[in-house]
Amino acid sequence: MGTEGRVARVTEIVADSRKSFEDAILNGFRRASKTLRGITGIRVKEQYAEVDNGAILKFRVTLDVIFVLDS
Repeated sequence: MGTEGRVARVTEIVADSRKSFEDAILNGFRRASKTLRGITGIRVKEQYAEVDNGAILKFRVTLDVIFVLDS
């Protein structure tokens, strides 16, 4: 007789926004939430801004989405 622990998985996604890094993170989270159940956390791995002619065109983030697998 033993008890089973929870098992989690990490999926990497890339999201962007023309507004801000925070908005890019929210875009990624909203999209991940449509297909992944049991999300327990998000880790921002990278941030990148696309720049042209002295202006930021796009904010991009790479996220690790952590979610618990169904038992």
